[in-house]
Amino acid sequence: MDSQPSGNPHRARTASTQGRVGRVSRARRTRRSRRSFARMLTERQGERLPRWIDAGRQDDLPSLHSLAAGIDRDRDAVIAGLTLPWSSGVIEGHVNRIKMLKRQMFGRAGFHLLRKRVLLYT
Repeated sequence: MDSQPSGNPHRARTASTQGRVGRVSRARRTRRSRRSFARMLTERQGERLPRWIDAGRQDDLPSLHSLAAGIDRDRDAVIAGLTLPWSSGVIEGHVNRIKMLKRQMFGRAGFHLLRKRVLLYT
């Protein structure tokens, strides 16, 4: 009986190593794209978005393809959000708070008590 596995063990190791190298390369490209996108957000550089989307589509990273497609559906609004100085953060905070109050009170009380709680916290 032969205890050695059939095939060339060097070839198997080479294929495994190539697979790891490909995964590392993909991880590096993903990290580079993610950092570039984060820099664009923090420095409010919306004019760079079209180039970033094009680069994401050309790269072989499916997660970037889906993100780029989602952003591209509303490209003008995203660019405006990245470049204009106005923010709707305060309004979004109030909406989030009201939704939380509504979830807490679901099935417990009617609209009048919900209205009082919302107005009490304003």
